[in-house]
Amino acid sequence: MNEPEGLRFRRLNRPQIITDELQEPLYKGTSTYSGKVFRVTLLSLGAFLLLPLLAIILLLESPIQPELLSLSEPPLMVGCYEPNFKLREAQRLFEDQIVGPESIANIGDVLYTGTSDGKILKLDGKRSHVVARLGNPPCGSREEEPTCGRPLGIRVGPNGTLFVADAYLGLFEVNPVTGEVTTLVPTGHMVGGRRLSFVNDLDVTQDGRKVYFTDSSSKWQRRDYLYLIMEATADGRVLEYDTETKEVTVLMENLRFPNGLQLLPDEESVLVAETTMARIRRVHVSGLNKGGMDTFIDNLPGFPDNIRRSSSGGYWVAMSAVRPNPGFSMLDFLSQRPWIKKLIFKIFSQDVMMKFVPRYSLVLELKDGGTCVRSLHDPHGVVAAYISEVHEHDGHLYLGSFRSPYICKLDLSKV
Repeated sequence: MNEPEGLRFRRLNRPQIITDELQEPLYKGTSTYSGKVFRVTLLSLGAFLLLPLLAIILLLESPIQPELLSLSEPPLMVGCYEPNFKLREAQRLFEDQIVGPESIANIGDVLYTGTSDGKILKLDGKRSHVVARLGNPPCGSREEEPTCGRPLGIRVGPNGTLFVADAYLGLFEVNPVTGEVTTLVPTGHMVGGRRLSFVNDLDVTQDGRKVYFTDSSSKWQRRDYLYLIMEATADGRVLEYDTETKEVTVLMENLRFPNGLQLLPDEESVLVAETTMARIRRVHVSGLNKGGMDTFIDNLPGFPDNIRRSSSGGYWVAMSAVRPNPGFSMLDFLSQRPWIKKLIFKIFSQDVMMKFVPRYSLVLELKDGGTCVRSLHDPHGVVAAYISEVHEHDGHLYLGSFRSPYICKLDLSKV
């Protein structure tokens, strides 16, 4: 082998030194290609799944057309509103025997209530009896509510009869002894150019001549109350029924979900819970100011339901939901974002949305002038949940509920 040939042989068989610099281009090229394939596949799959969903959401009609609503920042839960556990001292009565005892009245020591299956019940000791049924079975589903009936507000008249507001069927008088039912004002009745659609709560004058009641909406029924709240529809009214002339008169309109109602002692005005606005209005129903309205208390720490008198001369107010501060209030957040409300109800049902409402129970006692006297709480609704009314009798509070399967009894001496 001559010298040039030996040099060629050594150069061809010289060991190769493998370095990071030599491998990097090959490694990077492979990774980039695989990553691109993965990303393209993932994006294609995402587009394949999401685009039809987005198209459906855009094409779907929202069941509500919400308005921009202006609510003040909720009050801090301090002072009179300071959280406590006083409602947890209550005991449950008739648990799993009744469902949704919205409102409570008493004749002596006997309680009366209306339930979600359309019955008016007499609760005597530990026993319950059916006094009357305003609608017709079957009951139990959303679709059956309008024919089954849903008794809400209940009061005792001066003659010992029960006056009942049924959300779907209208205003009734019920004899608690015989069970005889008299229709006073049926829903569908035209009043002021609009049909009654959502009869809610009522009160009766001491002489039994006048019955004042709320019609929460002309558009939405009780089974769609969450739509009513979210849309902030201002079509609720306060009405007067004259038991002698049989006439129905509109006293106040354009209210946002007028709910619980309570006559003041002079019977010249009524307190009305304007639920959507988290406030209580005073509507003047007689006297020099008849037809006028002012605010009894504004910016409550929750959304008020029924109002009933307390033994101290004040008023018990049940909160259907709270506006925690500090904390997050979904209804307050959404009030400024109507477009989110529309989107939410394109996707989710009312039943699903109710699961996001905190089970925080709150009861207030207010004195004349709207000043808070005390508050009773059950954070997380451990004992008393979804409170709709506070009825005081013989040193105890009886707590009604729009959906719980019981009544709660609280000894006031313990709180």
